Amino acid sequence: MRVRSAPLLALLAVLLTAGCLPVQEPQSGAGQPAVPKATGSADLGPEGTDTPEEFTRDMRGAQLVAEQYWSQRLGAGFQPVAEIIAYEQEGEVSCGGQPLPRNNAVYCSDGDFIAYDVNWAFAAFRQLGDAFVYYLLGHEYAHAVQARLGIRKEFTIEQELQADCMAGAYIGDQVRERNLSMDDNDTQELADGLEAVGDDPDQPWFAPGAHGSPQQRFQSFANGYQESLDSCGL
Repeated sequence: MRVRSAPLLALLAVLLTAGCLPVQEPQSGAGQPAVPKATGSADLGPEGTDTPEEFTRDMRGAQLVAEQYWSQRLGAGFQPVAEIIAYEQEGEVSCGGQPLPRNNAVYCSDGDFIAYDVNWAFAAFRQLGDAFVYYLLGHEYAHAVQARLGIRKEFTIEQELQADCMAGAYIGDQVRERNLSMDDNDTQELADGLEAVGDDPDQPWFAPGAHGSPQQRFQSFANGYQESLDSCGL
């Protein structure tokens, strides 16, 4: 990503794109691939995000950046997520005794891992772009940080919107620190991704599993992106 803050916030405010990719996040968790101990900046653009090799590279880069970010924020006692697991079949990975379905990404506190349906995530990567990969990993990593800090909100939607804000802070702060660069097209990728994972209009805000409307998710992410973790209640 090569950043332009104003275009990002403007696009998050106005872009609504048709089509939904459901993200389901059970309250307990799941695993991860090995990450090279690389240094230097990661690039969330440009074009051509369509090969498995690019997808794997970006997932690993997002993981490494998240580990560095939260280690800096939480100090020497921070422990990275134990594992990140890519799975293909429903029931291939379980969290707290519950099989994880397809079309899913989740942090599982029972085992301290992040798991994702690799076919679904790769399809989203090809459709939406590499910036969405950083958001997806950042959101799930935020749930891991919530678990480490003992944050437990009364309603699911509060937990989820805080994770969106934390994902925005993780990306925005890393851009400002020049660990990530952001191209102009990345703003639309992020907006499209947040639209895709927003709740249906008839989803009650207080329902178990509610994540927030597209507008709520846009706003939470943008708050974190622009104002860092202070806007996330941390």
